[in-house]
Formats: sequence, structure tokens, C-alpha cells
Amino acid sequence: MIVTEGLTKRYGHLLVVDQVDLEVREGDRYGFLGPNGSGKTTVIRMLLGLVYATSGSITLLGKPVPKHVGDVLPSVGALVEGPSSYGHLSGRANLALMDAAGGSRGPGGPGGPGGPGGGRRTRRRRIEDTLERVGLGGIDNRPVKRYSLGMRQRLGLAAALLRAPRLLILDEPTNGLDPQGIREIRDLLVELNEAGTTVFLSSHQLGEIEQLCTRVGIVDAGRLVRQEDLETLRAPTGRSVVHTPDADRALELLDGRVEQRDAGRLLVAGADTAALNAQLVAGGVRVTGITAERRTLEDVVLSVTSSGSDRVQRADGERS
Repeated sequence: MIVTEGLTKRYGHLLVVDQVDLEVREGDRYGFLGPNGSGKTTVIRMLLGLVYATSGSITLLGKPVPKHVGDVLPSVGALVEGPSSYGHLSGRANLALMDAAGGSRGPGGPGGPGGPGGGRRTRRRRIEDTLERVGLGGIDNRPVKRYSLGMRQRLGLAAALLRAPRLLILDEPTNGLDPQGIREIRDLLVELNEAGTTVFLSSHQLGEIEQLCTRVGIVDAGRLVRQEDLETLRAPTGRSVVHTPDADRALELLDGRVEQRDAGRLLVAGADTAALNAQLVAGGVRVTGITAERRTLEDVVLSVTSSGSDRVQRADGERS
């Protein structure tokens, strides 16, 4: 669905994106991660033909971009750097204008871009259905400038979903939403993906990415430093985490296998939790919890990235 080779973007002498090779497969829920200023949004803008690459290539839905961007965009839904809209118009009016601007014929044949059912005759029904899906089914005719940030974010997502895209490209889609709203959007994206939509999602909310995505790419200082299935990144480390009120006794019993102790939490070499539990219980150690250790997505991201561009450190020797 998305393939880039050697994708590079320079602004004068400033290298923003450096030789990025993305591979987003059909059916992926792909999380695109990295610190502020790492080049994520610039990559997304290049994918959509909003910014031209300095060098390298982009293939979107099997066609080169930007050469054939007009052919592929009707099958792509996107929300980049926050939703844009006409503040003096209602949400429904904004969606009607966006839908009309897309034309009445696309790659799916008559009915609109991305497949049948995208034409003028079905516009009102599709708008109402899409508003319902993103949690705005009950909005009135107030202008968008009176919407909360969360409502505007939902409206932007509605615009991206309006024509049943094959590929969704989303930049921080849950910005401004409360925990309930975040969960609703996560469930919606899973539902869309299971129905055949590939999801490419940039976010700083690692917990959400961990719950939603099947594959991740991590960028740092413009370079793609990791790209892997999430389950592979979070594979067991070969160690076990043991919780016990008898930590001193466990230390004696395990004879040097404890690599780290934090009060009653022990990190033990070896991933066979059943055998380890049996050994501890036989030795009179009370075990309140035992699991195979797995790296969190946060652990992985922090291990391969540096500080973001929004961090400003004091130089050595500098006084305030």
C-alpha cells in the first residue's frame, strides 16, 4: 500500500528526512513513531503529494507519487496536522463541500472515488452515516468555530472516512479527545481495518499504538531506525518477573540468577515461568505474581531515539 525507497527531503542545508524506506502492507495497522521534529509529518505530506521529495521514490496503492497522485488520492482518506474546515459553516456543510470537491467519478467507477456510493445522490446519507460513526450523529447546525477541539478532530476524521477509503493516513487523530473518545476512535479504526482498510497512523500516544497497531516504524532525526511487526519487537526477553514477599529467601534459592531487585519485584534470568514458579514454591517462597518479561513499546522507542526538537538544554557551564 505504501512503499518508499531512499525518501529524502532537504530544505536548503537542513536535512529533514534521510533515506527512509517504508513498507506498509495491505491490511496493516501501521504505527509511525518518533520524537517531535523527527520528520514524521514531512514524510506524510510527501506521501500525499503536498510536499515534493528531494530524492527517492514513493509508491502509493501501486502507483508512483506524485506523478499519479490524482489517481490514488480518491482512494485515500487523510487527516494531517489537525483538521481544517470553514469555521462559519456547520459540520454537515463542511462535509458536503469536501465531498463535492472530490468529484462524482473516481477509480471505482460511477458513484465516486474509491468505489460505488460516493456520488451526489447518496451524499446526505453518507454524511449522516459517517457523522454517526465518529460520534457526531447528534450535532446541530452551530458553526464549526464553536466546536470543541475534540469535536473538530472527530469532524476531520469524518472527512477522511467519507468515501470509504482503501488507505487511511492519520496524523495524531485522537488529539483533543478524552479517554472515552480515544477508545471509540481506536475501536472504529480496528473495525475499518477488519473490513479491509489499511491504516497508517502517526501518534505520540504509545499506549494507543500498542493496543491498536500490528506493525510499527520508528524514525529519529529523519532516519527510519526500526521497522518491524509489533509482536516481534515485544517478544519475550528471556527473563521472568517475579513478585514475592519473600525476596530474601528467593535470592538465596535462585543462586545468582536474580539480575535486578526492586523491593519484592525480582527480574530473573530464564523464561520458563512454570519451572521457576515450581522451584520457588518448593523452596518455601510465596509467589504473588510471575510473568515472562516483554519489552514495552515505550522501551523500544526510547532505546532507538534521541530527544525531540522541542527539548532545549542549557549548554555546559551556562548560568541562568
